[in-house]
Amino acid sequence: MKTKQFIVVGLGRFGRSVAKELFEMGHEVLGVDKDEENVQAIKEHLTHGIVGDVTREDLLSSLGVSNFDVLIVGVGSDYEASILTVMMAKELGVKKIVAKASSINHLKVLYRLGADKVVIPERDIGRRVAHNLNFSSNIIDVMELSEDFGILEINALEEWWNKTLKESNIRLNHHLNVVAIRRTDKVYVNPSSEFIILKDDHLYVLGENEGLLDIERAEQTKDGK
Repeated sequence: MKTKQFIVVGLGRFGRSVAKELFEMGHEVLGVDKDEENVQAIKEHLTHGIVGDVTREDLLSSLGVSNFDVLIVGVGSDYEASILTVMMAKELGVKKIVAKASSINHLKVLYRLGADKVVIPERDIGRRVAHNLNFSSNIIDVMELSEDFGILEINALEEWWNKTLKESNIRLNHHLNVVAIRRTDKVYVNPSSEFIILKDDHLYVLGENEGLLDIERAEQTKDGK
């Protein structure tokens, strides 16, 4: 898997969770927060930790943010700080901006300012965001049901195209069950073994997290990540 560089701005509960997961995946993570206690609390899961106010453009610029693959703005509860950070990051040429919002209106503003992905975490979804950032382009989303089980939304892989579910061997090879297939605006729940998978289908597969990780690893290996 190719190592990527992430910068996480705001190390509250959400930011810490995302940073920790990305670091444990083997990526380089720079964490920034104006509160030294927040930086110290997660320093073992950061490549580098910096205490500072990112709403100061000189600080954000000095970090060389344009050299990072993704900047994650985790200061959603501070409306003004998140807006300023996204604005400055965009002006400084950050490749991809993922931001946390505190409301639908906040989300809309951040998208208009140039954020590539905005989330409203109703609960601690840092782990889910980190996994999505780590996924190949075929992996759309992951929903953890428990510590052991989850549901993965994935684009139909090329080797599955024009095959029935039975012929695709998804269950045999990965020990996963296809619980639904979305085709444009229609969703087929509990499709039969003779259901034919088409190129643009989205599959929802249920199983143990280890099986879901098998598909992730296979996709990352294939994509040279």
